[in-house]
Amino acid sequence: MNWLPLALLTALCLALYNFFLKLAASHIPPAVGAVVLQLVAAALGGAWLLKLRLQGQPLPITSQGLGLAALAGLGVGLAEILSFVVFRRGVPAAVGTPVIVGGSVLLAAVLGVVLLREALTPAQVAGLGLIVVGIALLARG
Repeated sequence: MNWLPLALLTALCLALYNFFLKLAASHIPPAVGAVVLQLVAAALGGAWLLKLRLQGQPLPITSQGLGLAALAGLGVGLAEILSFVVFRRGVPAAVGTPVIVGGSVLLAAVLGVVLLREALTPAQVAGLGLIVVGIALLARG
């Protein structure tokens, strides 16, 4: 099987990570969001939350924020697994990484524009177009 579909799927997973992290950030504190994300993706971050709690820091939590942080953790966990699969197939880091990361940036931007109704300037659209060109050139290798 070709590595490119896996790399692009990995990019989608990274885009979902960035997208849901952005959404979660407006509903829960970054420390709580980071802990939930890490628990879902890699079961990490609990020590930081415990430290903040012991210091008496206020940590307002909503169910929506927890759910969105969990979705962000799912996205990053899948991206890590798929990255291993892509690179296990012999794809050089100099090719696979830019496709995965560039694709993630592109897809996160599309999610922001389509679902969050964020605006882009013509220069920003051109920058995203350059990412598309870069991915296409790397994939031709």
